[in-house]
Amino acid sequence: MNGQRKCEGCRQRHDCGEVYGKLEGADGTSLALSVVVAFLSPIVIFVVFLAAVERAAGLLTARVEVRTALGLVSAVAATLLWVLVAERINRRMCKKSGSQT
Repeated sequence: MNGQRKCEGCRQRHDCGEVYGKLEGADGTSLALSVVVAFLSPIVIFVVFLAAVERAAGLLTARVEVRTALGLVSAVAATLLWVLVAERINRRMCKKSGSQT
């Protein structure tokens, strides 16, 4: 165990063990899932809505300015709506699990 050899001369090795022990026993949602929901999903929703509305607006009008404005406004609105929905879902999940974040 190479990690144990590194800790043999460390003055804080007992503190590290305590911290890692607490982390192992911690309950809660996965950090990876939280990162995806909080950071990645709004970006994906923004890009998807921007592309979809630009394509749909392209069928209705040939003016680039109108397509861009419609795409931007709808993408921002959809992203804000998703953030609000995700926040509400997160609050309900926290209440059910009994943990507060």
